Amino acid sequence: MTNVTVLTFFYLTGLSHMTTKLRLLLFCATLLCYGAILLVNGVLIVTIVLEKKLHEPMYVFVCNLCVNSLYGTAAFYPKFLYDLLSDRHMISYFGCMLQLYVIYSYAATEFSILAVMAYDRCVAICRPLEYHAIMTKTWVVFLVAFSRLVPLFSQGISWVLTSKLQLCGSHIRKLYCENWSILTLSCNSIATNSTVGFIVIMFYVGYDIFIFCSYIQLIKLALRSKEGKKKFSQTCVPHLLCLLNVTVALLFDLMYTRYGSKSVDQNVSNFMAIQFLMIPPLLNPIIYGLKISRVRNNILKYFTKKMVV
Repeated sequence: MTNVTVLTFFYLTGLSHMTTKLRLLLFCATLLCYGAILLVNGVLIVTIVLEKKLHEPMYVFVCNLCVNSLYGTAAFYPKFLYDLLSDRHMISYFGCMLQLYVIYSYAATEFSILAVMAYDRCVAICRPLEYHAIMTKTWVVFLVAFSRLVPLFSQGISWVLTSKLQLCGSHIRKLYCENWSILTLSCNSIATNSTVGFIVIMFYVGYDIFIFCSYIQLIKLALRSKEGKKKFSQTCVPHLLCLLNVTVALLFDLMYTRYGSKSVDQNVSNFMAIQFLMIPPLLNPIIYGLKISRVRNNILKYFTKKMVV
């Protein structure tokens, strides 16, 4: 007979092998990392909000990307920091499902925003004279809403299916609640969950293909003139770097979660599990802040004024 359990808590076993001293060292490093994520994303958001010259579609989308980074990391870092100082690593069923939903919707929204940004750059470079007529305030608001609501809806479907599963275990070999780990605890068939998950993944792979195809076209156009090369270098290269950053991080996590060997060292496994919550949120705002001159100059101007005062 299947041992079906009504769960109220999950046990996160990703830190069970660590000594107290090692957890304290990791706590300091994690606190520094999370502080840096809050700082670089916060600075970019404040700069874009306060500087009227940056109230343009491209910078609105960059701001949206930074807000999404804060949204996603908020679901992981506070709980992880608490666990590093605790001897018992538990999370309530509701807290686990909430964490799962926020982290997955963050990852999906990241791709949606990058797809919208690719569309914006296509219009700016391919149809420069019509850019402002196409990218109206209403259309920009729609694109921002689209980039956030579609991922919330698609991940909501997966979340509902996962929440209806009867589970026969409560131990998750991760640092946070992750969908595939919960599916492996199911007492029943997960065929429907796997099918829906595959469809959602293919949907976002389509986003990736659209973005790369768009940039192949943009590169062809940019190479025709010096002005095109300059425009591409200033606004498109940062986007491509962020896309590569996010794609590699998420693909790595997806492949390892489903097909990675259980014999891999736990420390390596932990890093593979959290790198998409660490590298893109930290590097994306730095890439945009340093590479796009208008953003960089306004950040320097803002801090220079503060120092003078």
